[in-house]
Amino acid sequence: MTEMVRKITLSRAVRIMQNLFPEEYNFYPRSWILPDEFQLFVAQVRMVKDGDPSWKPTFIVKPDGGCQGDGIYLIKDPSDIRLAGTLQSRPAVVQEYICKPLLIDKLKFDIRLYVLLKSLDPLEIYIAKDGLSRFCTEPYQEPSPKNLHHVFMHLTNYSLNIHSGNFVHSDSTSTGSKRTFSSILCRLSSKGVDIKKVWSDIISLVIKTVIALTPELKVFYQSDIPAGRPGPTCFQILGFDILLMKNLKPILLEVNANPSMRIEHEQELSPGVFENVPSLVDEEVKVAPEEGEGPSDCEPAGASDTNPNPEAHLPSICLKQVFPKYAKQFNYLRLVDRMANLFIRFLGIKGSMKLGPTGFRTFIRNCKLSSSSLSMAAVDILYIDITRRWNSMTLDQRDSGMCLQAFVEAFFYLAQRKFKMLPLHEQVASLVDLCEYHLSLLDERRLVCGRSSRAGGRAPGSSTPQGATRSAEQADGHPPCCTDSARKSSGPRRALS
Repeated sequence: MTEMVRKITLSRAVRIMQNLFPEEYNFYPRSWILPDEFQLFVAQVRMVKDGDPSWKPTFIVKPDGGCQGDGIYLIKDPSDIRLAGTLQSRPAVVQEYICKPLLIDKLKFDIRLYVLLKSLDPLEIYIAKDGLSRFCTEPYQEPSPKNLHHVFMHLTNYSLNIHSGNFVHSDSTSTGSKRTFSSILCRLSSKGVDIKKVWSDIISLVIKTVIALTPELKVFYQSDIPAGRPGPTCFQILGFDILLMKNLKPILLEVNANPSMRIEHEQELSPGVFENVPSLVDEEVKVAPEEGEGPSDCEPAGASDTNPNPEAHLPSICLKQVFPKYAKQFNYLRLVDRMANLFIRFLGIKGSMKLGPTGFRTFIRNCKLSSSSLSMAAVDILYIDITRRWNSMTLDQRDSGMCLQAFVEAFFYLAQRKFKMLPLHEQVASLVDLCEYHLSLLDERRLVCGRSSRAGGRAPGSSTPQGATRSAEQADGHPPCCTDSARKSSGPRRALS
């Protein structure tokens, strides 16, 4: 998980989903990975500026392995010398900076939400029903060359702002430099904001982000846990950092694999002398309520669900299940998850996380993807070209072969060749359906053959098992071109409460 939520890995995972579902994944800022995409970054910024001379963007540079605000800074132009100077020594992600955040008391703030990933297969996601709001300590102004270096104005990281002379430790959950998210929602509600819509959009962002992360997590998982055996009873608590824009649209800033569970803060009693003091806000969010305590009046998730309560066995009102509760609304997004299942099926070697050339050729053959226009020699060249490029970009050289991201790129290429006139997500869904169809026939045929062998041969007068004959005939034909998953361009929409 720590590897998956590093800034570069997260950006790559979300970008795949943005290619498939651009409208559904527009909650993550446009990002470039450095140093690999530095020239692309420069070229794309120059192209937009040439088309619109009034565009004056700001970008934020985040070191890949950085935490607690370490190494983050703002720039106005790709030619910034610090950007060029740190490329080789410290890989990073550069993103468009959100210049119009929602302000409270003239201060920028972000939201830390705690998300419990209880299971990968089946996927189970819970959200803690309250979160933290961490405030900057200097009144916000839109970025300019004069204030780019004002970290207390632009960066919401608690670990940075606590060193500001303006940081306010409060005994109230609704004042100070760290507050409960529910207190922010209450304040917005008093001004007429539809906080159910805000909360619904945040739940949607969380589910979509986890869906983007699970494919590669499954590849990691299968490399450690033997197939057919129950895995460890493990879970992960993630810290989602979210920014609300002025129009109340939530933006994902980053995901933390090991969010702080501290419920106290350091207070300086005298120069160099510190003691730990309980933090009322942290206790309110991180400690489950005593049995019998009810939700606050402005509980973010609401407690009015009429469905049977899936979290009745959990501490009172501490967590809210959001998946599979809302699975019907989001399952159509899980295309890459299905691609990961294909990838894992053909890995072959126990513990491997990369697909060898033989495995890739077997995938092509078993799914009947080769043709007169795509020979097996062309398949080999495709494998070599994509694998070589991805291996040059990744730091993990533990084993050679095609990583999941490279397989996804190859899959996109094959889908675009085979289903030329469809949008990308329908092309990919159609190819996934086709692959799953042929593999199901193959599995059925093997099952029938296995039963026949155990039965000691075939029935008199028959040369092949009837089921196997029918399967073989179907395998040479074509399945229905486009199933529901291919046709579905957007899922049903309703508020998530």
